[in-house]
Amino acid sequence: MNQAIGIDLGGTRIKGVLIDTQTGTVIEKQMTPTNDGETSSWKQAVAQTVRDLKAAASQPVLGVGLAAPGLPRSDNSAIAYMPGRLPGLEGFDWGGFLGERVWVLNDAHAALMAEARFGAARNLSHVVMLTLGTGVGGGMLVNGQLYQGFFQMAGHLGHMTVDADSDQLDVTNAPGSLEDAIGNATVGRRSYGRYQSTHELLDGYKRSEPLATLVWLTSVRRLAGALASVANSFSPEQIILGGGITQADDALFGPLATFMDLFEWRPGGKKTTICKAHFGEWAGAIGAAASLQG
Repeated sequence: MNQAIGIDLGGTRIKGVLIDTQTGTVIEKQMTPTNDGETSSWKQAVAQTVRDLKAAASQPVLGVGLAAPGLPRSDNSAIAYMPGRLPGLEGFDWGGFLGERVWVLNDAHAALMAEARFGAARNLSHVVMLTLGTGVGGGMLVNGQLYQGFFQMAGHLGHMTVDADSDQLDVTNAPGSLEDAIGNATVGRRSYGRYQSTHELLDGYKRSEPLATLVWLTSVRRLAGALASVANSFSPEQIILGGGITQADDALFGPLATFMDLFEWRPGGKKTTICKAHFGEWAGAIGAAASLQG
C-alpha cells in the first residue's frame, strides 16, 4: 500500500488530498469551508472529505494524516492544546471518529514533512522551516527526522523574542516575538492603522510610501535577526520559508539577503541557504499524508 489521505484542518478551510506516498503525486484533492465555531459541522466535513478521498483510491489507504494548529499528544493521536480556535478540537479522538489509523501533527510540522519528502528539503538531514502567514509557525528536521521535542512544542520559532523591550506580548506571552514582528495579524497595529494586511503593506512598499517602507523593512530586518539566530543555534543545511507572506518574492527575499549578509556568522565562508518552500497552500495536507510513510 502506498496511498494515503492527508487532511489540513484550518480555521477557514479543510484541505484534503489523496497522495502516492512514494512519489508525492497528488491523486485527488478537495477543499471545503471549515465553519470554525460550528464543531459538528467541521468534524462532519472532515469525515466526508475522508470518505470521498477513500472512494478515489485504487487500493486500501495507509491511513489518514491530519494536520491542525496546536500541540499534538505525545502519541500523535489528537491535538492536546489549541486554545481559542476550533472549539472541540482539543483531545478529540480522530481515529475512533473516522474508523481509520490517524496520525495527528501540528500544521507547520506537516508543511515541513511535505518539503522533506518531496520538496525543497528532499535528501537533506538538517532543516528548519518557518511558515509566515497570519502568524508564524515552524518545524525542524534533525538527522532526517521531524523533531517534535518535549511536549511536542519544538519548532514554534514564531514565538522567539526579537525585541525584548517591547510591551507587546504574543499568545505565548513572549515579548516582541517574531510572529508579532511580521505576522499578517499585526499589520494594522504595526502600521498605525494605515494598512490592514501584508498585501496592502507590500503595495505601499512597492510604491515607495515612507511608512510602508519603514514597517516592511523593519519586519524583514527582525526576520533576518531571527534566522541568523536559528543558524547559530541549530546550524541547518537549509532554512525554508513558506506561507502566504513568501508570495512577496523579491520584496521579501531581496532585503532579507541584505540583512543576512550583515547578521549571519559565516565561519570559513559557511552560508545558510534560505529558499522558498516548494509547496503552497496544499503543503499541510501533503505533509500529513506523507507522515504515514515513516
